[in-house]
Amino acid sequence: MKTERIILGIDPGTTIMGFGLIKIVGKKMQFLQLNELQLQKYNDHYLKLKLIFERTIELIDTYHPDEIAIEAPFFGKNVQSMLKLGRAQGVAMAAGLSREVPITEYSPKKIKMAITGNGNASKEQVAKMLQSLLGLKTLPKNLDSTDGLAAAVCHFYNEGRVEVGKNYSGWASFVKQNEKRVKK
Repeated sequence: MKTERIILGIDPGTTIMGFGLIKIVGKKMQFLQLNELQLQKYNDHYLKLKLIFERTIELIDTYHPDEIAIEAPFFGKNVQSMLKLGRAQGVAMAAGLSREVPITEYSPKKIKMAITGNGNASKEQVAKMLQSLLGLKTLPKNLDSTDGLAAAVCHFYNEGRVEVGKNYSGWASFVKQNEKRVKK
């Protein structure tokens, strides 16, 4: 395993896509960046997906992450919201796969558990814990970026564990792991 690597964490969304980057040197984490892509001003859902794809590609080409950790959509009551969230996640994953960056997917509960020790922690609790862990001076107004950062930190904490989430190292890996769904 490389002694130095970068992890990009993404919290996909069609209103706000949050992301954070950490650098791993040996066994230590270093904060690189957290930010968000604001999408609420756009009415066209397909334009939003295009912008998510382009921003993810831009992040990959700028920071050259070795891995991507992405938050999986959670099951809610609103099917349309879930569909939109799944599409947002899908285009972010497609961007990573197109650049052959391995992707691991984590449930929101797993991310919260890794950061706070409580799978039902609030966004604020996760943000405060990240602030403490990484020495962040201030927290952003919207916590979508800290959710993206939390996915990256969760991935770091879970490395080497056998059952961490769904891993995709490229298109072939993605297809192989999901071919049962396609054949139904």
